[in-house]
Amino acid sequence: MKKITTIFLTLLFLFSIVVNSTAKAKEETFDVRQHLSTVTRYEVGKGINENEFVLLSKKENEFVSAKVPDQCTPIHLNLVARHGTRAPTKKRIRDLDTLSSRLKELLQNAKETGSSLEKVPNWLPKWSSPWKGKIRGGELISQGEDEMYHLGKRIMERFQGLFTDEYHPDIYQIRATQIPRASASAVAFGMGMFSGKGELGAGKHRAFSVLSESRASDIMLRFHDCCRNYKAYRKHQEPAVHKLKEPVLNEITSSLGARYGLNFTVKDTSTLWFLCKQEASLLGITDQACGLFSQDEVKLLEWTDDLEMFIVKGYGNSLNYRMGVPLLDDVILSMENAIKAKEEGHAPGSYEKARLRFAHAETLVPFSCLIGLFLEGSEYDQIQREEPLTYPPKPPQKRTWRGSTVAPFGGNNALVLYSCSGNNTSEYYVQVLHNEQPIPMAGCGGTDFCPFEVFKEKIAAAHLKHSYDNLCNPNMEKQSECKSYTTKFTELFSYYFYGKNKDTSSQKVEL
Repeated sequence: MKKITTIFLTLLFLFSIVVNSTAKAKEETFDVRQHLSTVTRYEVGKGINENEFVLLSKKENEFVSAKVPDQCTPIHLNLVARHGTRAPTKKRIRDLDTLSSRLKELLQNAKETGSSLEKVPNWLPKWSSPWKGKIRGGELISQGEDEMYHLGKRIMERFQGLFTDEYHPDIYQIRATQIPRASASAVAFGMGMFSGKGELGAGKHRAFSVLSESRASDIMLRFHDCCRNYKAYRKHQEPAVHKLKEPVLNEITSSLGARYGLNFTVKDTSTLWFLCKQEASLLGITDQACGLFSQDEVKLLEWTDDLEMFIVKGYGNSLNYRMGVPLLDDVILSMENAIKAKEEGHAPGSYEKARLRFAHAETLVPFSCLIGLFLEGSEYDQIQREEPLTYPPKPPQKRTWRGSTVAPFGGNNALVLYSCSGNNTSEYYVQVLHNEQPIPMAGCGGTDFCPFEVFKEKIAAAHLKHSYDNLCNPNMEKQSECKSYTTKFTELFSYYFYGKNKDTSSQKVEL
């Protein structure tokens, strides 16, 4: 009996060692850079996709990417990408300048009240903003240029058959918003994609064009700027979003105060979290502002960011993504044109092979929702009925909706159109790559390789029955400034040659 007891205690001791070692290893592998929501660097977010992203089900490893059949050849590529890593905006730079003064004030207050400063991290008293003195912000930084350059190279290498033609803007169309970081991302991407295909400099670069629509009328890539109903919805949601985030921020603010002996406010906590994201993502510093928070607090703060993104850009309201119908319509049209060129046997170099777009999280997130990514089957049925989904579950529960994977810096969706030959016939399929990885489409039975007609009928049709103007600006006459120049010209032409007889009645919109 004594021998059995000894064996049992030995096993129990060994088990405790294994448990503690596992917990310690898990703690050591925690990487705050993977928890920065939409401020996550591209290679970090892409790594999460490759290694641990549960896409379709709460059961790990359930999704297996479809193998593209040998008889299938890519004939067209659509890309919707967010700009690469950028500097903080002017407003945020001012916030960080204010934070520097605020930290000094907190330390002075603590001294005056006789509080000990032993708990205060060494970096905090002497901290000043790395962006101090900058009068402009929001630009693409060198790391962002590198992200987009290598993304362009990888896509060209992966789909070499699509990029054998000599460059022409009608074959490889590149579009960007007029926001400089987006157009700069397009340029960096193009330099990577067409590297070695020209005669310019040691890199054998070549010139290429980047098209942009006016910011005042870009309903293709900045549809949110021209959608009055969306602007009203977003403004209305601000207090509700703040109320949802408030308990988490209050709790963490209280913990910070107790931990460091400083009288932090909720605003201080929010700004320190923003600083953490900027330091970790842009500067590679994870032991200063990020070090103020525990792992659990980081995950909660990440969740508050993801929750806000869900409510005002994602599945929280159908208008958030359905206002992107001009972009979805353009994607479908480009695929249909490619199929027509294939069916009619157009000569190489006479038709478009890729349509490449560079924009913002406000573009990428709604577009991801339009094509039904990050959903389970039942949730897909809900959005088809224009019902909002339940909020992403709060940690420690797992969730698929994470800004670090949905829309990191440089995040992208590539829709590859394949022609599959057999028995003297051609069938067409669409594969979606999110951040270069195959991703299931709930509207196509959870596969990532979907018949084109099914993609149109099951995924796109429910959205494309809506008109952008009816969704966003029912009063057409008062909203002419939100239409593209092409639309304005067409309506002006119709007015002079056919008279103003077109029915402009609007449908009721539910926000």
